[in-house]
Amino acid sequence: MNLYDWSSIHEEQVTDKLSRKLISGRNVMLAQVFLKKGCVVASHKHESEQLTYILKGLMELTLPDGKVRLVEGQVLLIPPNLEHSAIALEDTVDLDIFSPIRIDWLTGQDHYLRKK
Repeated sequence: MNLYDWSSIHEEQVTDKLSRKLISGRNVMLAQVFLKKGCVVASHKHESEQLTYILKGLMELTLPDGKVRLVEGQVLLIPPNLEHSAIALEDTVDLDIFSPIRIDWLTGQDHYLRKK
């Protein structure tokens, strides 16, 4: 068992508009993601099932069936291997939960996020 405090977790600056804090177990990962207005998350997919919970702000996701706007308090379940992208329409803080964990996030191999 491990106890974590977000205030003591290192914040990784991924780009000038996106940073994050990660907590990872063996099978599940929790991420606080901080997106500045206008931040674009390029189209991608992954084997992980993802829950995205908007803590603050407004984000628009593009999915195969269309666009979804998420506001504070809403949660979107993204199935494994579903192509998706996002844009922060306001400064946004979201909590992402992934299972299985995102090895690419832990190793810096998440190139789709790091593009300028």
